[in-house]
Amino acid sequence: MKISTLLKTILYLLLLVKSVFVFAYDEIPSGVIKGKITTSDGKPAAYISVSVDKLNKGAVTDENGEYIIKKVPVGTWTIRINSVGIASEKRTVTIQANETVEADFVIEENAQQLQEVVVNAQRQKINASEYAAKMPLKNIENSQVYSTISNQLISEQLLTSVDDAMRNVTGLQPMWTATARAGDGGSYYNSRGFTLQSKLRNGIAGIVTNTTDAANIESIEVLKGPSGALFGSVLTSYGGLINRVTKKPYENYGGEVSAMAGSYDFSRVTLDINTPLNNRKSVLFRLNTAYNYQGSFQTEGFSKRIFVAPSLLIKANDKLTFSFDAELSYGTSMMQPFFFFYFPAATLGITSADKIKNIDYKNAYTGSGLNQTARSGNYFAQAQYKISNSFTSITSISYSHSYSEGAGPYFYLIPDSAVTHNPADIGKSNYFVRESQSTLNNSYKNYLEVQQNFNALFNIGSLQNKFLFGLDYLHSRGHITYFDYGPFDIVKLGDPTFDYSAFNGTSLKNFINNVPASFSPYMDNASVNTYSAYASDVLNITKQLSVLAAVRLDHFSNLNHSTDAKYNQTVLSPKFGIVYQPVLDRVSLFANYQNSFSNLGTYNAVGDNGDIVSRNAKAEQANQWEAGVKTDLINNKLTATFSYYNIKVKNTLRTDLRKANTSIQDGTQVSRGVEFDINANPFTGFEAVAGVSYNDSKYEKADADVEGFRPTTASSPWLAHWWLSYQLPKNTTLKGLRIGFGGNYANDNKILNSVSMGKFILPSYIVLNAMISYEYKKIIFGFKADNLTNKHYWTGYTTMNAQMLRQLVASVSYKF
Repeated sequence: MKISTLLKTILYLLLLVKSVFVFAYDEIPSGVIKGKITTSDGKPAAYISVSVDKLNKGAVTDENGEYIIKKVPVGTWTIRINSVGIASEKRTVTIQANETVEADFVIEENAQQLQEVVVNAQRQKINASEYAAKMPLKNIENSQVYSTISNQLISEQLLTSVDDAMRNVTGLQPMWTATARAGDGGSYYNSRGFTLQSKLRNGIAGIVTNTTDAANIESIEVLKGPSGALFGSVLTSYGGLINRVTKKPYENYGGEVSAMAGSYDFSRVTLDINTPLNNRKSVLFRLNTAYNYQGSFQTEGFSKRIFVAPSLLIKANDKLTFSFDAELSYGTSMMQPFFFFYFPAATLGITSADKIKNIDYKNAYTGSGLNQTARSGNYFAQAQYKISNSFTSITSISYSHSYSEGAGPYFYLIPDSAVTHNPADIGKSNYFVRESQSTLNNSYKNYLEVQQNFNALFNIGSLQNKFLFGLDYLHSRGHITYFDYGPFDIVKLGDPTFDYSAFNGTSLKNFINNVPASFSPYMDNASVNTYSAYASDVLNITKQLSVLAAVRLDHFSNLNHSTDAKYNQTVLSPKFGIVYQPVLDRVSLFANYQNSFSNLGTYNAVGDNGDIVSRNAKAEQANQWEAGVKTDLINNKLTATFSYYNIKVKNTLRTDLRKANTSIQDGTQVSRGVEFDINANPFTGFEAVAGVSYNDSKYEKADADVEGFRPTTASSPWLAHWWLSYQLPKNTTLKGLRIGFGGNYANDNKILNSVSMGKFILPSYIVLNAMISYEYKKIIFGFKADNLTNKHYWTGYTTMNAQMLRQLVASVSYKF
């Protein structure tokens, strides 16, 4: 069945069902139930579910703790409040025709206790912050697909980094672990067939250099597909973007201290402390900090980082609020070496990572001292001014500094014949080359972003508009020295007599010092300025039907300080969306068109006279069409998203066969797929998060060597994840006990895939994880096992990277 036919059928059935219920309720005399829910200390209790027993009707309290349930049939009904982690309460009310009955509740928890409870209750919903659309827009109203990982899910799984948390995102696969290099040292992931990194924090530039600590994370938002219309191209990819939403100060004194220890010398200490700084509670301060040490499952390797994140909130008056934040990270690490592939699979005689017999999974093949030092500092300031009830101004400034110095070891396999010079040894792979791409001379990369957004809510006639207008300036300046002179040595795999530790910090330093003076390392010495203006409008044609239109104008200016070469380009990026809710706030059918782009600079082309000329490349464009269904059912206990997307990239550069070292800009690439995720808590204490995705990517028009092939950067076609947890009710003997179990699946990943290089795969894998925790008053004890079955598996981005074996971790936390 075609997708259009399927959607039409679903729409017809939903309209039919809705019409029957609407007709029935319109004919039955009814009234209204409304009320307010407060905490034990008198604060409003937001996001608490209120339901009417034996009726499929309910509501969720707003930020003021208020709720309203309309069209309740005449009669006597039991209304119930319920949320994960709080005691359920009920009350009986009698409804008369056309009357309003008020029913208020006071829950046992105070505001501080509820802060965690509320997000726990809402964790299964896919509610993003206002950063996702740069305006207040619920998931079911948004035509774009995104995933949200809450701090509570991160805490429940005892995760310590953003990298670990990504295993809960549908359609996302890790590719490279963090390299700690300035500018691009954060981890690489893949979404919808394209690579992406975590580059945004609270909707604005927040560059990371190393593994991103989770200590300051309130939630992580992963927006899917080309997002250039609202976020530009520098901080996003055609597969989407990752936005880290940070913890904010709140009005009460409180916090948490925790300690963790586990396998491979793992140790971690964190502190989260919040306090108002004046009696009026108009100046609020919060500090999150962490110390993290992780050894290696291999013979060498470690990672040590210190993370500090202070945050200050100043409420100048009812209309004006200032916030100031910083994230400071310092780390030293010995990067786990990657195996690259520079020779065809046929000459190596291997087609899969599990077929390489002589590789020792636990051997780092290095000595000690191949360390990298990395520092990053992100500084933020924001002023939010409420001009009126309908107009808001948000001014944001971000400055990011990243620094690195040290070694980046990597390996690549070579045919035996390259060492023995015996043709008979072609097709054997018992040797590999050791090299290091070091960053030297205090390499750094800085970003400065200034962003001004105006949000408005107004009507034109009877049509409601949510409008955004923004201006953005993004500046980056890099001065990075990449040193890669060539092979340090060639060594044999599986040789028990060989001293692999000879490749170490001291020997590499001596190697670099003896490199000929004529050698010039690669330099990234450029500055980029991007000037942008954008606008977006969501128009509610009816309560059930809304459309979105957005556009961004970017002017890109690049200057290479080494050559004085300049490059300028102006690009327009549009976005459109439509959402129809056949069942209001419960089911939405959506479709979108999204665009993003890349500025490619200059290239050598064959001129009209057959000579070689330098040309400015047109902007490479990615255009996505997507359609799907979103649901929010059973009093917010079941949310799901299903979508089909089609992304086509045009204006890619490919080789021009008429002359050597020239290109032609008419290439295309396509990426199609489906994604389905579901979040549910069908009964008290039980929660489920799961998703499955399929991606089909290929070069449509490209060099003959790869045309029709799947890109080697597109990751595994099939991905799946799941997490199930259950917390015993409060009325049981073991109240406070929670158990959880989950895992990730990926099928074969082709990291070589071309005519000339052949095919090489990283085999499919299933990795299982489990946890158990017990909460007694203010103390929480936890224990987890990651990679429960001790699976040997590999990830990669045209590389082969061994992943962590089974790790056992215990934790204890105290809340105050």
